[in-house]
Amino acid sequence: MDSSDSTFSSPIPQHVAIIMDGNGRWAKQRGLARMEGHEAGTENIRLILRHAGECGVRYLTLWAFSTENWRRPEAEVAGLMRILGKALVSETEELHRQGAQLRHIGDLTALDPELAASVREAMALTAHNDRIILTIAFNYGGRQELLHAVKGMLRDQVDPETVDEDIFQKYLYMPELPDPDLIVRTSGEYRISNFLLWQGAYSELHFTSKYWPDFTPEDFDAALADYASRERRFGATSAQVQAQ
Repeated sequence: MDSSDSTFSSPIPQHVAIIMDGNGRWAKQRGLARMEGHEAGTENIRLILRHAGECGVRYLTLWAFSTENWRRPEAEVAGLMRILGKALVSETEELHRQGAQLRHIGDLTALDPELAASVREAMALTAHNDRIILTIAFNYGGRQELLHAVKGMLRDQVDPETVDEDIFQKYLYMPELPDPDLIVRTSGEYRISNFLLWQGAYSELHFTSKYWPDFTPEDFDAALADYASRERRFGATSAQVQAQ
């Protein structure tokens, strides 16, 4: 959807990335099992994705499972994998119908082969959609992505003297994905926790105390309004900005 269809005046961020945090605490607050919190968080993705598209956001990236999450109890990790598999079955056709393109960043090789195959099939089905690009960061870590890039350049024997930002970018998980204009974190934590370390160098940050399952379209609008109020400098001095 073009940003002209949004209820917001410019600027609308082209790319919003969200650290979906607080599912477990949301469940504990309600006397529920942690997995019920993760299930509620998964349900909320559908609502926020639809609203982001209506606002004119072109790219939405959601961090669903970090490389550090493998340290959680085995039963919880297994449950998260089941939720992903279930969501792929239940949501892919709807994503396709809505014109959403599904992408993935992270390492699929550590997942069960059937689950990894399901992710690839969902991406293939939606590959030509262009209403909104939904990227799921699953088994993703920012430092791991940087190591992945360095190993790729070493493997290809790239001449160190030729390495610049453009070349380095080509070795990231998804080099064509534009850097996020806005990174949102739910649950009241004030850090980015190894998320999009390269891509988020100049991102605006918005933090909310809401747990992810409680994060509403109105909260998304508040993040967009916060973003619109910022003066993005990209390292320029005040004098340089005023001279532009």
